[in-house]
Amino acid sequence: MASYLCFQLQSVAALNATSKLLTSKSSSIFNLHHYPRSYCTALSACVVNKHLGSPELVALEYADLNLSPGDLGHVRIRQHVNPLRSSFSAPVQVPDWNEVYKDPTLPLMVDIGSGSGRFLLWLARKNPDSGNYLGLEIRQKLVKRAEFWVKELALSNIHFMFANATVSFKQLVSAYPGPLMLVSVLCPDPHFKKRHHKRRVVQKTLVDSIVNHLMPGGKVFVQSDVHEVALDMRNQFDTESNVLQHIDTIDSTVPCDNEGWLLENPMGIRTEREIHAEFEGAKIYRRMYQKQS
Repeated sequence: MASYLCFQLQSVAALNATSKLLTSKSSSIFNLHHYPRSYCTALSACVVNKHLGSPELVALEYADLNLSPGDLGHVRIRQHVNPLRSSFSAPVQVPDWNEVYKDPTLPLMVDIGSGSGRFLLWLARKNPDSGNYLGLEIRQKLVKRAEFWVKELALSNIHFMFANATVSFKQLVSAYPGPLMLVSVLCPDPHFKKRHHKRRVVQKTLVDSIVNHLMPGGKVFVQSDVHEVALDMRNQFDTESNVLQHIDTIDSTVPCDNEGWLLENPMGIRTEREIHAEFEGAKIYRRMYQKQS
């Protein structure tokens, strides 16, 4: 059965037919507890035996969005960008929020380094009336395609901007009419070499801006599959312990390991990088903070 199912899943039609089955609502690879054991076993075998690669798993995770390729198509995207280049040093122009969002007074989530945008699009579509979503991405081609998808899905609560968050975050959130409810930095560029650590997105100036503009009760969610990077982000936000508390100190039922990393993704859907990393067997290091009154 496993080989037959794996063969079926290689077709686009089968991918669409099984999209609801495979869309994860937790940090596990699949949320399959409502389905027959034989089907789950066969599907798991497909993954273990590499019949489904991580790109296919990404497509399945976000299949319910039913996104077209857009005019970007399959153009190769540069994976790592130096945010300190002079071309990225100028702050972006603050948009007219009344033109960007149907209701610009709703609480705002900002995803720093939004990548392809699928993660934020999924959240915006799931919560059309309760919040607005802003994706900041330094790779312009990805922003162009993400905005194409916003129009394709006819969403009025999400916007993507080509911006260097280190330079533009403060002025963007300062000008937003509603409260800042959540900021996420998910699997940012690691910039491994020590001399390049200054290129990492989470720096003290950004942390200060986040803390200062976050609403009371607002949250910060960071994660990485690179322990060193996750630890660096953790250390920087932990220094704000007089203002920010890790979520497990507020809610003791939140599952963490013995080092204080969240065991589950609290957002209800995984990012693309998260899917790729877990497929390769990597651990995801997560922290979520909440601002105190």
